[in-house]
Amino acid sequence: MKPKVAFICVHNSCRSQMAEALSKLFASEVFEAYSAGTELRSQINQDAVRVIKEFYKVDMNETQYSKLLTDIPEVDIVVKMGCNVVCPFLPSKHEEDWGLEDPTGKSDEEFITTAKIIEEKVKDLAERIKNSKIIL
Repeated sequence: MKPKVAFICVHNSCRSQMAEALSKLFASEVFEAYSAGTELRSQINQDAVRVIKEFYKVDMNETQYSKLLTDIPEVDIVVKMGCNVVCPFLPSKHEEDWGLEDPTGKSDEEFITTAKIIEEKVKDLAERIKNSKIIL
């Protein structure tokens, strides 16, 4: 059975959503990806949606929405996106913090940089899971 990974931050509208989309694109054979937060947003950050659509051909508006921690199943791995405040808590067997800056309200370059970092980190996480570097 594939491990379940949750990408969490407070608002579940930008970085965690990008991580969910890129995980489904690059790591779906290794793990199931979810994203969630402690506060709902009426929509995903539209700059993030545009950048992911432009660079990865994935339309997050069609496949994803803002979710609370209670809206997702129990997970094996929690990845905190980097909250700079108190990150939400979700029980898991493994947890890590990617410490990413929130690009909200910044230039497209910031969003593109964030997306590329997330892509690298997702691929690295998939590798570590595949090679049993993360004990579950």
